[in-house]
Amino acid sequence: MARIKTIFDRYQQAIGTSLWVEQYENMQRTLSHLKDINRNLRTEIRQRMGEDLDSLEFDELRGLEQNVDTALKEYHVITTQTETYKKKVKHSYEAYKNLQQELGMREDPAFGFVDNTGAGGWDGAADMYAFRVVPSQPNLHGMAYGSHDLRLG
Repeated sequence: MARIKTIFDRYQQAIGTSLWVEQYENMQRTLSHLKDINRNLRTEIRQRMGEDLDSLEFDELRGLEQNVDTALKEYHVITTQTETYKKKVKHSYEAYKNLQQELGMREDPAFGFVDNTGAGGWDGAADMYAFRVVPSQPNLHGMAYGSHDLRLG
């Protein structure tokens, strides 16, 4: 690294100019420009927050008021759209759950579904429970007591 620096130093001495002066000046101009932008944005933010309004003319105050009104209208539109999308997502989720339920009933008719819409869960959604008697469990089949199970003494 030191070797590269010495090469640059010798080159600068040979041509009689500095390689980094122009780059440094460009960086200084960019820094100054960015500081101006930052200062203007900070002033605008303070004015929108209701500070530093004494130095403004009437036309500037009117423009600031119009900007605030425009921002408020945009905020209202965004809030309304957000609420609409939340409702659409909720309805889509409910439709998805209903389609899932229908698909489950069509795929395996041995399932019996109980719809607990009246009970309502903590989130208000209908809970679905599936029960099935598996043929490999003989103790669950024929559990009904018919007349063949009754014997006299």
